[in-house]
Amino acid sequence: MVLGFNHNVRYRGELFHVQTEDSGLANPTIITLLYRGGTIIASRKTSYADIVKIENLEQIVEELMKDQHKEMLRHLKNGDFDDRAFPVVVTAPESDVPREPEPELPPRSETVSQATAPRSLDDILLDYLESEGRK
Repeated sequence: MVLGFNHNVRYRGELFHVQTEDSGLANPTIITLLYRGGTIIASRKTSYADIVKIENLEQIVEELMKDQHKEMLRHLKNGDFDDRAFPVVVTAPESDVPREPEPELPPRSETVSQATAPRSLDDILLDYLESEGRK
């Protein structure tokens, strides 16, 4: 019995992987998955439960697998999955509303004395908040 088909194919400069598998008689289903970078872009499932008693089942299932695998490749090449494979990222336009200026932090000392213990971030923030409250 055929375990499955795997193909890597380049489309629009990107590598895609098409995988088709038979789940076997316990779950008579053919599954085809289209991946881009490890993410499933599309899938197709076909049950063959209605024909499991046929004499030449193995050959029929192999043909169904080949057809489904080729169909996924055709849909990819026809651009049917472009919206999922190449999503458009929309960024918000820069607003004309002026931003509040960043608060000025006290100047940093470039040298640290060995006698001075390093201050924690909490201490620095508390000092800053206290200095802002005095203004």
